[in-house]
Amino acid sequence: MITFLLVVHTLIAIALVAVILLQRSEGGGLGIGGGTGGGMMSARGAANLLTRSTTILAALFIVSSIVLAVLAAGTNKPKAVDTSLAGSIPTRTAPATPTPVAPPVETGVPLAR
Repeated sequence: MITFLLVVHTLIAIALVAVILLQRSEGGGLGIGGGTGGGMMSARGAANLLTRSTTILAALFIVSSIVLAVLAAGTNKPKAVDTSLAGSIPTRTAPATPTPVAPPVETGVPLAR
């Protein structure tokens, strides 16, 4: 279920990016429209369609994000750590008392300065 929703969420995100890039910005951008060629829609009609599409896709993106977050929070199974091999791994224990360190041996030779 979550995998299906992730795929749908990704497709919505890709469509949202595409629709945003198609819109005409103040600098021109990648927008369609402009020119005097007789197209299927006028520049104003294309702008209205792209604006509505952006709004709908943005709303779907937000809703799918919230649904995925709720579903991910609802799963109590650990997914990042595999505990199936926990009993077969040997563990090392530290010694109970530290081993004493021998003091340095004095040779009777003075250190040179």
